[in-house]
Amino acid sequence: MSTISRDEVARVAALARIELRPEELDRLAGELEVIVQSVAQVSEIVGPDVPATSHPIPLTNVFRDDVPVTPTDRDKVLASAPASEDGKFLVPQILGEE
Repeated sequence: MSTISRDEVARVAALARIELRPEELDRLAGELEVIVQSVAQVSEIVGPDVPATSHPIPLTNVFRDDVPVTPTDRDKVLASAPASEDGKFLVPQILGEE
């Protein structure tokens, strides 16, 4: 027995303001039914002894330690820039704003 009807697909499409043709309603009802059955099948297999996972391989934090360092001298950085003004990089205007 199908759990997703054509009318339900039409109702959700209307809520989302998506216009669907009749053949699309039938096709989507079938596709959504396959998804519902797949989720049900997985739910049958997974029991309380199976931990929830978001990734098949355990991940660990790969960030380096946050160690404070002396910042780069701004004047040295700006000296290698093509143009600077008031201690900032000077770039060409592209939007035509003043």
